[in-house]
Amino acid sequence: MTAPIDISICICTFRRPALLDQLLMALTEQACDGLRVEVVVVDNDPAGSAAEVLRDWQSRMPMPLHARHETTPNIAQARNAAVHTAQGEWVLFIDDDEAPDADWIRHLVHTQREYNADAVFAPVLPRYLSDTPDWIRAGDFFNRRRFATGTAITTKDARTGNVLIRRSKLMVVPGPFDTAFGRTGAEDTMLFRDMLAHGARFIWCDEATVSEEVPAQRANLNWLLRRSYRLGQTYVLSEIARLGGLQRFLRAAQLGVRALIQLLIAAGVTLLALPFSRIAAIRWLRTTLAQCGKLSALAGHRYHEYGN
Repeated sequence: MTAPIDISICICTFRRPALLDQLLMALTEQACDGLRVEVVVVDNDPAGSAAEVLRDWQSRMPMPLHARHETTPNIAQARNAAVHTAQGEWVLFIDDDEAPDADWIRHLVHTQREYNADAVFAPVLPRYLSDTPDWIRAGDFFNRRRFATGTAITTKDARTGNVLIRRSKLMVVPGPFDTAFGRTGAEDTMLFRDMLAHGARFIWCDEATVSEEVPAQRANLNWLLRRSYRLGQTYVLSEIARLGGLQRFLRAAQLGVRALIQLLIAAGVTLLALPFSRIAAIRWLRTTLAQCGKLSALAGHRYHEYGN
């Protein structure tokens, strides 16, 4: 009889075969402490750009490697395919452009056991290229909030880029990722919101770091502004998604009025900050664009970040 799998490492990939190859190499160097680990990779590129890399690794991966091809570009569908292929008691998500530290799994598992968590979230640190502009590094635009290990967190700081999740809690949620958010983003926000509603316990582990490459296509003002616009949209959409009727209308109206006020304030502060600090002005400009995203979402526009 085959021994049960403890952890399924789930990776969704889209047109990044070189980075996927590096990630799979890094996974072979993990300290697993006797845990039975498998790897599940879902290629979400209709052209199957990861196929060659996956064929190569299936012949030499020291742990089981399951490859799936999800031909419809939709991050939620790809993640659902990974979850339903996974056989482990725990599902461990990492993105295809990330690289884990050698003790990544060990730290996550230790924290889960110490705090009896249903999901353990950990930091994703930026990995800059040599030609990344100095103002991008100085602005710290790609770093996110961190917490002491053991801190309970909410959906505000919960993401799928580096998280260990109890599969039984995951499967309580239909999907479990909502495919309606598979092109816009926020499918993970919706999942974690639903999991918390079902009583799941979310804990932070600050030692289990992974790094994420910041390519030239992202290290520029245009991408930063588009990301802020998209995040504004997905925030509003996730806030009203589970509401109906009058409750939905009132919440949408509240969000719209607040976004309009914040837009005017942020635009004004942007102009005031510009002569003194380029970085401060960019931060406020991003806040301005986030409010534009909120208002445009309420007006019916959808910005599709995934699958392009």
